[in-house]
Order: sequence, then structure tokens, then C-alpha cells
Amino acid sequence: MIDEATSRTALVLFSGGQDSATCLAWALQRFARVETLGFDYGQRHAIELNCRDKLLAGMASLRPDWAKKLGETHTLAVPTLAEISDTALTRNVAIEMGEGGLPNTFVPGRNLVFLTFAAALAYRRGVTDIVGGMCETDYSGYPDCRDETIRALRTALNLGMATRFELHTPLMRLDKGATWSLAHELGGAGLVDLIREHSHTCYLGERGARHAWGYGCATCPACELRAKGWRKYVTQTV
Repeated sequence: MIDEATSRTALVLFSGGQDSATCLAWALQRFARVETLGFDYGQRHAIELNCRDKLLAGMASLRPDWAKKLGETHTLAVPTLAEISDTALTRNVAIEMGEGGLPNTFVPGRNLVFLTFAAALAYRRGVTDIVGGMCETDYSGYPDCRDETIRALRTALNLGMATRFELHTPLMRLDKGATWSLAHELGGAGLVDLIREHSHTCYLGERGARHAWGYGCATCPACELRAKGWRKYVTQTV
């Protein structure tokens, strides 16, 4: 990261999940000021949005310098995504593989919409650095998580808004074990514990059972991936 980033503001796509919480810490370590943006799109696991306040408060308590950097929190409602999608993230249906080899948790256009709205908000607020938790290492084959997609979208956004956005994806090449390790590198055991306790990843919105890696149903793809990453992280750190 170039030195001049320490004087800039970043806008972080912050859902309340493990990945976005780690990205928020990553941005707080690098930028002078950080704003956050979450989306209410009718997701089945909307409980993740309720986790954001505790995560923000926890990060502010964890590091006084981070507390000074935290700026506005934004939430945008985009219910149209759920209206035009027939997916396991927007409907109460079983999670399974769909046609074309993609799981039915894929919400077509979701990241494209999110980043476009984020860019529009960033443009209005004079922000050019946008941070997202997209990853093509540990993912379900979602085409809008690929680095190629993000780079192409950045080009389109810069052309369409005549500006110079940078779309940062610090998790793009990391698996979930490495994501846990990055959280530890950024904020030590305190940040890891905060993410375990207060972030939400479970696709079913299950918040009842507490596991070593946090809360969730433990059977959906998101929980399985998070648990697998936790086991790898623990193995490497003991």
C-alpha cells in the first residue's frame, strides 16, 4: 500500500460477516478514515446486519487509533435483488447445486450491484478507495467474486463516472485459514475473538449454537468453510 493512502478515506463493504470484518480491520490499518456500507437486499441471513454495531464498537475498543478513524456507517436497501432472484439466500429453500454447476446460493449480479452502488456513494462523498471481501480462493464458484470480474468492473466504473476508483480486495488470494491469520496479524487475539463472537456467516441466519469458530448451523457451505478455515488456522498457530 502506498504511503499516500494514510491520508485518504476508504469505503468498506461491511456486511457483518467474517470476511468484511477482516477487510474493515485491513482498511483501518491503512487509511486515515474509514466509512462502512452494508446492503439490505432481502437476504435470508439479514441477522448479519445486526452484527455490525458490536463489531464496530469492538474494533473501536480494541485499538484507540482505529476508533479515531471510524467514520459514517451507511446502509442501502436494494430489495429488487430479492425480487428478481430465486436463490437459497433470498428464499426459504434447501441449499443445493443448481444448473450450470453453480450452487443456488449464487445471487446473480449481487457484487456488481453492490460495487456500483458503493462507487456512486463514494463519488458523492469524494472517496476513491473501495474495499470488498471478494475472494476467488475459497468460494463457491461465484463468477462475480473473481479478480477478473472486479478489475473489469473497476474499468467500467472509472469510465462511467470519469474518476479513478481503486477496488481493493485484500482476501482475493487467501483461503479461510489465511483470513483468520490475517485477522490475527491485524488485531491480535482480540480481533480474532471479536470476529468469532460477533460476526455472522451462516447462510441460514442461525445464531443459536456456539462453535469454536463462532455461531452458525455448522452444515451450510458458509459454516463449513468457516469451520475448515478455523481448524487450519488453529493447527498453524499452536
